[in-house]
Amino acid sequence: MVQLKQFECDALLRAAEAACAENGARLTHRRRQVLSALMQSPNPLSAYEVLDSCNRSAATSMPAMSVYRILDFLEQQSLVHRLASSNKYVSCSHIACDHKHFQKTHFLLCEACSSVEEVDATEEANQALDHMASAAGFKLTSQQFELSGICTTCQNNAG
Repeated sequence: MVQLKQFECDALLRAAEAACAENGARLTHRRRQVLSALMQSPNPLSAYEVLDSCNRSAATSMPAMSVYRILDFLEQQSLVHRLASSNKYVSCSHIACDHKHFQKTHFLLCEACSSVEEVDATEEANQALDHMASAAGFKLTSQQFELSGICTTCQNNAG
């Protein structure tokens, strides 16, 4: 995950606002604040890290329960993803895309620097995973896959 410049963040927030409007929802000031904190973070954030970030940059503090409700809303709007392995959140890297993405979300998690990369998988790869689970008599309940490894930056820094 790459840290965004302010103008990039502003453009993504406008796209998120439009996406919410298409769904009959509103991206309120506090929702924008939470989404912006995630967009500007180079690493996934827990709900309390989001809360701390928002409270550092605002005149009035936000209650923890508000952050949890906002994160749920943003997740329902497909603007953020919760990483099950760490119970942390990342902004969706496809907020401003104008093409269709698969329902299954895949993440590459760097074990060294904790960065996260959201990646597209082919429909064939998704079908192969479904088939593998089905052949084992297993029904997938989550469409999200999290794969751990070492990112290119950390590989280059190690050498």
